[in-house]
Amino acid sequence: MLKNKEYTKNRIIKISHLLFGLCLFTVISSFTTIDSPTPNPKQRIIVLDAGHGGRDPGAVGKSSKEKDIALKITLKLGKRLEEELPNTKVIYTRKTDIYPNLYERPQLANKHHADLFISIHLNAGGTTTRRVKNKQGKWVTQKVANSSARGTETLVLGYNSMGNQDVAIRENASILLEENHEENYGGFDPKDPSSYIVFKVLKRKYRDRSIHLAKLIQAEYAKAGRVNRGIKEQPLAVLKTAGMPAVLTEVGFISNSEEEKYLMSAKGQDAIVNSLFNAIKKF
Repeated sequence: MLKNKEYTKNRIIKISHLLFGLCLFTVISSFTTIDSPTPNPKQRIIVLDAGHGGRDPGAVGKSSKEKDIALKITLKLGKRLEEELPNTKVIYTRKTDIYPNLYERPQLANKHHADLFISIHLNAGGTTTRRVKNKQGKWVTQKVANSSARGTETLVLGYNSMGNQDVAIRENASILLEENHEENYGGFDPKDPSSYIVFKVLKRKYRDRSIHLAKLIQAEYAKAGRVNRGIKEQPLAVLKTAGMPAVLTEVGFISNSEEEKYLMSAKGQDAIVNSLFNAIKKF
């Protein structure tokens, strides 16, 4: 009984520290620094984030890496936005194969008073199980890569049950590659499920508008004939401090060989850019 009480007490203390740290970080990151640019009220600013990069390849397919395809799509989208949407300025979290820390990406959007923050990623199917006969002729359960998953989905900041956080945990795992990650994220540990409790209290001011943008993006994917896996709310670190409508969109499954070829092709990338462009324009 005493052990259980002590465990509960320690849990409460840990969560309190996490809440204080994350809330403090959110407030600090939202401040306008002395060298922050003065916003132009007539200019729309969109920050595009190519997922992963540098030492973090993201999901890996048979012939490609998430970080490379995401960057190509991001640069193509940015170019089209500036060419076809009047008075629109695009800011990139990265334009080359480097790794900006996750907290720096929305921080950049806050610094430039951005109107939108869009993070572009590729999905992976993870593993599934199947029954096979071993060398002794006995049926056994074997884990294999899930290569059948396909389609698109768009994520907004939220809190889901612990059993439905595969994408969030995979994306947040990039934090562990960063120096001083515990300090930068207020003690947040992407491997500890209890850390996700703090996301319940981080209600985003722009949640409704983020969901609206996500719906527009998914509708455009569907119009282009892509499988629509819908909108999900996840506790993604790359979105948690963004002071504007912010989404993370998974443009396809790199683990599916058919979709990987599509994602690598100029035709596929142009179709994805077109869907995102149309959604942003309608938004």
